[in-house]
Amino acid sequence: MARPVDTDELRPEYEMSDFPHPMERGRYAARLKQGSNVIVLSPEVATAFPNDEAVNKALLYLIELARKSASPKERSNRRRNRRAA
Repeated sequence: MARPVDTDELRPEYEMSDFPHPMERGRYAARLKQGSNVIVLSPEVATAFPNDEAVNKALLYLIELARKSASPKERSNRRRNRRAA
């Protein structure tokens, strides 16, 4: 069954006087975009992850891995102990 074509008109049960401000299309679009954290994945990446939980898990693992590899590694005391002997 075909869906009805959406017209940009008020339904008969509504009156323009029911709305306190002039209606403006996309009035809050900029604010929504500013406060939103929606990220669009490329199709190749999206196919690799079934849902948002899988994406977050992978990214958290990557962050952990990056932190571990970026932090300076502790040097072994073995070399210092040889010099002292």
